[in-house]
Amino acid sequence: MYYKFRQYYRKFKMRRRNSLYSIVASRAIVAITTVIMLSILGITASVSYASTITQPTLKAQTPNITVYRSPECTCCGGWIKHLKTEGFSVQDFLTSDIEAVKQKLQVPDNLTSCHTAMIDGYVIEGHVPANDIKRLLEKKSNISGLSVPNMPVGTPGMEMGDKKDPFSVLSFDNKNRIAVFNQYLSS
Repeated sequence: MYYKFRQYYRKFKMRRRNSLYSIVASRAIVAITTVIMLSILGITASVSYASTITQPTLKAQTPNITVYRSPECTCCGGWIKHLKTEGFSVQDFLTSDIEAVKQKLQVPDNLTSCHTAMIDGYVIEGHVPANDIKRLLEKKSNISGLSVPNMPVGTPGMEMGDKKDPFSVLSFDNKNRIAVFNQYLSS
């Protein structure tokens, strides 16, 4: 009888110990995975036993940009292709009421174009070149966003052979102050 009890007790202890190890291991895996996912999204989290995980740098991350555009517009697809070529991950939302999106994101009326995008809290209006968006993200400027008003020929998505109109990338803030962020000359 004692032998059977002792054998049962050993099995019980092994199961209990193994299940405790399993619980601790699974919780650690979940915590580490969560920290990695938050890091990818740009959110910091502090977890004591996952402190050895390093935050990816901006250059190592794929910037996520959300684009709102009209289903009828064909040049927006060219701009999205340009962004993807430059390493951006694009979420493309078709909307029949693009003006409502622009109003909600407070794009100044004189800076509007055919599509509107959001990236890291910044508004990107129109055919802004990817390098200007990357520069904005690196500088972490205290502005609302960037715009290339209207639809100048030669901007990303508006290519027409060798023809390029001169254009400016403009920055704007929540007080409707506008400044030149970058300029491109015609060729």
